Amino acid sequence: MDLQIIQSKIYEIRGCRVMLDSDLAALYQVETKALKQAVKRNLDRFPDDFMFELTKEETECLRSQIATLEKGADDETNLRSQIVTSRWGGSRYQNFVFTEQGVAMISSVLRSDTAVKVNISIMRAFVL
Repeated sequence: MDLQIIQSKIYEIRGCRVMLDSDLAALYQVETKALKQAVKRNLDRFPDDFMFELTKEETECLRSQIATLEKGADDETNLRSQIVTSRWGGSRYQNFVFTEQGVAMISSVLRSDTAVKVNISIMRAFVL
């Protein structure tokens, strides 16, 4: 897995380096809904310093950052992810973000070979 792509999906929010639930789901090759369900079934493994929900303001700020970074970039060079919106014209739920420790915990709740391999790549990207 390309570390540059993973690094482009790491943001700083509330002074923490984090990744969006939707970006993680794409990397782990699962639906965002499935990732969130696995996390909710194991909430005791995700204290506030491992995972937190973005406020509407944080989501909008992140959206504008991503849009600014994408300006002028063509589809092939654009490595930034997009916050997925629903067909009703906006995100139905606020995004969850995961710190490095939360990302490490995700592979234990997804329990797949893909999750383990992707997790190793993500851990390497956080260290760089």
